[in-house]
Amino acid sequence: MLKQAHNAYNAKDYTKAFELYSQLGDDAEAQTSLAFMYQNAQGCEKDNMKAFELYSKAAQQKQPYALFNLAILYMNGLDGVEHDQFKAHALHLEAATLEVVPAMYEVALMLERGLGCMQNYSEAAFWYEEAAKRGHTESFNNLGVLYKEGHGVCEDEGRCFICFTKAAEAGLAEGLYNLGQLYDQGVGCEQDHDMALDYCRKAAYKGHEKAKEIIAGLQQDGKIVF
Repeated sequence: MLKQAHNAYNAKDYTKAFELYSQLGDDAEAQTSLAFMYQNAQGCEKDNMKAFELYSKAAQQKQPYALFNLAILYMNGLDGVEHDQFKAHALHLEAATLEVVPAMYEVALMLERGLGCMQNYSEAAFWYEEAAKRGHTESFNNLGVLYKEGHGVCEDEGRCFICFTKAAEAGLAEGLYNLGQLYDQGVGCEQDHDMALDYCRKAAYKGHEKAKEIIAGLQQDGKIVF
């Protein structure tokens, strides 16, 4: 029945999916799916507290995405849930160890900033790398920053360049801007102001505020035409 429910959901037959998930009782995966549907008013009326209740039940059974989604609620104090960074970190860490890639990124970010945990750059680097290995774009960018600054890892211009390149290739505005900065400064690569300008322009088109300021300034000074 769970597969039928998933098929109905993927076909956007939310009424049928909701009915089937509801019949699965204490199944943790069904509870997680139901919670998401309550959050997004899919096949039912929006009910944030019901979503929280179901995520909590599924999280007790260590359902990976229930742990992750519950962590998001605690991290942001969303939907009437108490804001609790410590619970958020603990839940994200559990989800990360169960291979939830976005949770790996969130754990790393919290470790880097000391949110809900002791600040630990080396642990942050570990989790960024785990997420990056699985293709997580923002993790490539943030890992690149750590390599550039030597926080939690040995300073490594080559690895920094590789990480920013991966983020830029995926179209991340921050990655495009950071890669442009490397070309401008000749860090991890041969200095190339034309490449730097090109990446800065691409970042500006993606909405990167600092990049937009740089491009606008160059235009006002008459140094570039477009």
